[in-house]
Amino acid sequence: MQRDNNERTLADTLERVEALASAPVSSEADLLTTLTRIYREFYLSDFGPLDVAAIRSNAPPTMQRLFELRLRLREQIGNWADRGWMSRAVQRGLRDVFRVTRYASDMLGEVATGHERLQPGQGPSRAFTGANANTLVNPVFATGRDLPFQSGDVLLVRGGAHNSAAIARIGDVDSQFSHVGIVHVDSEGTPSVVEALIEEGSVVSPLEHFLDHGIGRAVLFRHRDPALAARAAEAIRAHVTNPAKPRILYDFGMALEGYDWLYCSKLVRLAFLKASQGREILPAYTTKLDMHNRDFLNRVGVKTTETFAPGDFEIDPRFEIVAEWADYRTTASLRSQDLIMTMLFDAMETHGYRFREDWSIKWIGFFGRVSARMFDSVKTLLADIFPKVPINMKRKTIAVIAMLHHTAQPILERVTELDREEIARTGHPLHPRQVLAYLDEYRKASAGHIGYLIAPKIA
Repeated sequence: MQRDNNERTLADTLERVEALASAPVSSEADLLTTLTRIYREFYLSDFGPLDVAAIRSNAPPTMQRLFELRLRLREQIGNWADRGWMSRAVQRGLRDVFRVTRYASDMLGEVATGHERLQPGQGPSRAFTGANANTLVNPVFATGRDLPFQSGDVLLVRGGAHNSAAIARIGDVDSQFSHVGIVHVDSEGTPSVVEALIEEGSVVSPLEHFLDHGIGRAVLFRHRDPALAARAAEAIRAHVTNPAKPRILYDFGMALEGYDWLYCSKLVRLAFLKASQGREILPAYTTKLDMHNRDFLNRVGVKTTETFAPGDFEIDPRFEIVAEWADYRTTASLRSQDLIMTMLFDAMETHGYRFREDWSIKWIGFFGRVSARMFDSVKTLLADIFPKVPINMKRKTIAVIAMLHHTAQPILERVTELDREEIARTGHPLHPRQVLAYLDEYRKASAGHIGYLIAPKIA
C-alpha cells in the first residue's frame, strides 16, 4: 500500500538526515557541510501540511529516531577531535543540529499530547517520568525498567524563567539548557544533587526536589569512567558541606578559574578536578562571551570572555547521554523564550540596544534585598523574578534581570497567543522559523524601544 504524501514527507526527511549522519566524512569541511545540510533539512521543513492523526500515532518512534540521531553524532565527537576537526564552526554546527532536532521532537510531543499546556498554579511534572515519550532512553542503557541514578551522574536541565533562557542564550552558541548539578548517592543508596543556585549558593538538595522543581527539559549524562565520577560526587559534596568553611556564594563572574565562589557548571568542574588531582578538566569545549556590546554582561557582573556554560556538556565526548526528558506542556513556552532571547541578544549585539532603567527598576535595584520595606508595586515586580535575592547580587544585576523579565514577558504572551491561533488553524505549533520572522518584524516596528531595551540614537 502506498503511503500518503504527508507520511512520505516526514519519513523521507528522517531517512535523508539519518543517511547524512551515517555517511563517512573525509575532512573538517566535509563534516561541516554535512552538519549544515542536516540543520537545513529541519529548519526549512514545513510540518504544517502533515496529517495530525498520523503524527500522533507515529510520534514516539519518530522522537526516538531523532534522539538516536543525536546520539550517533555525539559518539563520533571523540574521533573527530582526534583528527583535529572539532573547530569552532563544527562545534557550532553540532549544537545547531542538536537544538533543531530537539525542537522537532518537542513539536511532535506537543502534537501527540494534544497541545496540553500547564494551567495556572500547576507545576511541571517530575523529570524522567511521564508517558508519550517524555523520556527517551539511550539503547545502550535501556533495560525496560526505571533507570537508577549513579553517583557522579550529571543532570543538565532547563528552568522556565526568562533569566534561565538568557543563560541558555548568553554565549556564542545558542543552547537549550540553563543549569547543571551532580548526583551523589550515599552509602545507604539515598540520592541527592550537589548544585550551585543563584539564590542559595552551593547546596545539597534531595534528588526528588531537583527533578520536581520547575524543570521543563533534562538530560542525564554519565562519565565514561564511573569510578572517577563517583569520586567527583563524593569530593564536591564534602567540599560544599564542610562546616569549617563559609557558605559558598554564587559566582556571577562566570570565570573558569578561582573557586571561592561557584556557579553551577564551575561546581561540576571543581568536582572532577578534585577527583582527578587536577587532570580531568571540564569542559572539552568552552563557550565564548566575546560579543562587542557587553552592556548586559557588565550589568550581570560577567567579566570573562570564555566560560563553562551548562550546555557545553552536549559536546563533551567523555560523557555519554543516558536519557533525555521533556514536559511537552512546557516545551512550546521554552522554545518561544529561546527565540525571544535570540532576538533580544541580536538587538543588543547587531543593533546596539542597551537596557535603560526607569524609577521602578531603580527601586528594585536599590531595595531588592530588603523586600519587607518595599512598596507593594515594587514587591510585585520583584516577586515574579526572585524568590530570594542573594546577599552578593549587586544592585545593577538585580535591575537588569528585572528589566530582562519585564521586557521578555509581554513578547512571550503575544507569541503564545499566535501559537494558539496556529494550533487552532492547522493543528500544529508555530515553526521556530515563523516565530523568528514575527520577532524580526516586532523589532523593526518597535521604533527602537523594546521594553527596557533602547536602541542608540542616530546622529
